[in-house]
Amino acid sequence: MEASTIVLERKAAYVDHDRLFKELIQAFFKEFMEVFFPKEHAYINYSTVKFLEQEVFTDIVKGEKRRIDILAEVNLKGEDKIVLIHIEPQSYYQEEFHERMFIYCSRLYEKHRKPILPIGVFSYNNSKEVSTEFNMHFPTLIVLQFQYLQLHLIKLNWREYIRSDNPVAAALLSKMGYQEHERVQIKMEFLRMLSRMELNPAKMELIYGFFETYLKLSREEEEKMRKEIEKLPEEEADRILELPNSYREEGREEGMEIGIQRGKEQMVMQMLKKRLADDLIADIAGLSVMKVREMRKRLDEG
Repeated sequence: MEASTIVLERKAAYVDHDRLFKELIQAFFKEFMEVFFPKEHAYINYSTVKFLEQEVFTDIVKGEKRRIDILAEVNLKGEDKIVLIHIEPQSYYQEEFHERMFIYCSRLYEKHRKPILPIGVFSYNNSKEVSTEFNMHFPTLIVLQFQYLQLHLIKLNWREYIRSDNPVAAALLSKMGYQEHERVQIKMEFLRMLSRMELNPAKMELIYGFFETYLKLSREEEEKMRKEIEKLPEEEADRILELPNSYREEGREEGMEIGIQRGKEQMVMQMLKKRLADDLIADIAGLSVMKVREMRKRLDEG
């Protein structure tokens, strides 16, 4: 793997990292598991996936409230067995993260009494190691051996994913390890990946907006990329230029907010069709209950 440098986000404005990752992973849950956790992916019956209401736990020692970001209930293939998949995006380094994952897991098991697959997704620009285990011992006994899966994005080589047509891999190129001089090439490869995918406009906006939040080129870099695209085979270059959210557009609002909103509305409409409760939909989507009720009314009238 090539050596990578730490690339800091260039935006000064506050970015709700946990929300963005939650939106991305929930919208492309199957694709996320498939590309990053293929062994576990092989066991999941995706027709049974149901995202549960966010859990809120109180850390009595620290006096803080903690919220579980993503909790999916699934069946295993060929079995009636139900498993919970807990995915926790983490945007900053925390030495005791392994302990927090254990506490979350124990609280979830206490409530649901179901097997749990815990996954930590590290998006911070630091390659410092965090333990994957939380163990408890007595001199005569191993009391506890807890493990969880990790996805440490900055440790991944973006070149290993550009042949994939996986939308989550495309979006997360922006958070993988790369050197500063590779920024233009990464953006171009991202566009090439998008041009091969058959995504509806809302999902296209979501993927494009997520990428732009973390890797946004300067005008000079955009011009350099345009010249590189012109060198591509004509058919491929045309596909890139036809992308609905291509770099050629000027004066548009931040792609992330537009993409998130459209992707969120599509997700809400799907949950409404499944007749989920309004308050549950509102909590999952991060909308007000009133907004969800307005969308339900439009759906019923349509």
